Amino acid sequence: MNQIKTKPPLARAEANRATPTLLPTDHLEEVRAWGGVTSSLSYVYRPITAEALHEVLLLARRSGRSVGLRGGGNSYGDAAMNTENIVVDIRRMNRILDWNPETGRIRLEPGVTLAELWQYVLEDGWWPPVATGTSFTTMGGSAAMNVHGKNAYKAGPIGDHIIEFDLMLASGETITCSREANSDVFHAAIGGFGMLGIFTSLTMQMKRIYSGLLDVETCARANLDEMFTYFDENTGRSDYVVGWIDSLAGGKALGQGDVHRANYLPPGEDPTPAQTLRLENQHLGPNLFGVVPRSIIWVFMQPMMSDVGVRFVNFGKHMLGSVSGVKRYRQPHVQFHFLLDYVPEFKRAYGPGGLIQYQPFIPKETAGDAFRDILSLCQRRGLPNYLTVLKRHKPDDFLMTYAVDGFSLAMDFRVTSANRQRLTWLTRELDEIVLAAGGRFYFAKDSTLRPEVARAYLGDETIARFHELKHRCDPDGLLQTDLWRRVFPQS
Repeated sequence: MNQIKTKPPLARAEANRATPTLLPTDHLEEVRAWGGVTSSLSYVYRPITAEALHEVLLLARRSGRSVGLRGGGNSYGDAAMNTENIVVDIRRMNRILDWNPETGRIRLEPGVTLAELWQYVLEDGWWPPVATGTSFTTMGGSAAMNVHGKNAYKAGPIGDHIIEFDLMLASGETITCSREANSDVFHAAIGGFGMLGIFTSLTMQMKRIYSGLLDVETCARANLDEMFTYFDENTGRSDYVVGWIDSLAGGKALGQGDVHRANYLPPGEDPTPAQTLRLENQHLGPNLFGVVPRSIIWVFMQPMMSDVGVRFVNFGKHMLGSVSGVKRYRQPHVQFHFLLDYVPEFKRAYGPGGLIQYQPFIPKETAGDAFRDILSLCQRRGLPNYLTVLKRHKPDDFLMTYAVDGFSLAMDFRVTSANRQRLTWLTRELDEIVLAAGGRFYFAKDSTLRPEVARAYLGDETIARFHELKHRCDPDGLLQTDLWRRVFPQS
């Protein structure tokens, strides 16, 4: 690799001679998975500069601890957890390093959040090319998980819009990676869940927009067949498409729900773009309907988080959509994209046991039958999920990719002491359906993936290639997380 050094690497011999260092207890904190199902104690450090980050790596070696990376902490499972070891929280490394409003190219530090990014570029007529359902993800975490949005079938994952990045290796060396330089590391670190190195800067291409509004269309679909038909007919003429499925509906209504699609406004279509692109016309307000503080809405949602409550809400929502027919309106980008931010801490509505998300990605040829089997199995086992999202995807060329030319179905399951074990059994049954359909899985959402399942869909060759790069970039295995040890044991 062509390495660009910012600091001399730590000599192995020096590290081996160093007296073991006890870590200060004032860095010991509880770190929780976003879904709230698991938590653990770790030594948390929050460096501000690359130099401070390098010092944490030195400290880890001297103390005999591994280092896990944490961005916005939005991974549902253990991807950003490192039990009884060091966790580096990158959110304070959040400077915009360079911005060209003419070309839309931006260079930033990994702790910059999606919210900070769109607020920085919007008034110059640009928008992040990939937006997750929450704006609190960091760009470093997004790159490590190679996140996607409601336009994945068209724009691909965020990695398709990263031009280059600087990666600090476990040794303290920094290398620059792009599709031309260190290409193998480029395609493996993006989506490599933080196991090859630490992003210290990323250069990305933004999307040119000509209005702060989107043209949006919503309508109800009677079953899964109608859902797929809508996607087939509309992805070619839409910038975004997403489906919301009622997982409790059965029989002929299996897979019923609502679909939303949206398009950017072309130049000249918005009569007042200077106004709609202003930040104050994008933010979610503090109150719902101008009355109820959004910060407490989760309290009112909690009583509805049951089979009966969700069935009632879904039925009413679907009936309202069926009666009103196709609705068309214009909506600010923020209101369309960041639905998870409408209700802060909405996950608390699931109760003290938290939630897990199960999100398989299945080729278009087998997705219909597989999703029918998945929804039906959840109902038969008495474990329907309470939020189900259907999206379309396309393949990418990253090593540890989850993407397929097909669809994903993201399903949120409430976890309780009574159903925890049954959920474990259910996910194992679901794994068999997904693998039989040629499906894949997503580390950002995973809580249940087993080593044999990961090997089945990734393949021995891909895993061996990742291990080879891991050994080259981190020969001592300094970078680890609970997910790494769970899915790739004894690595």
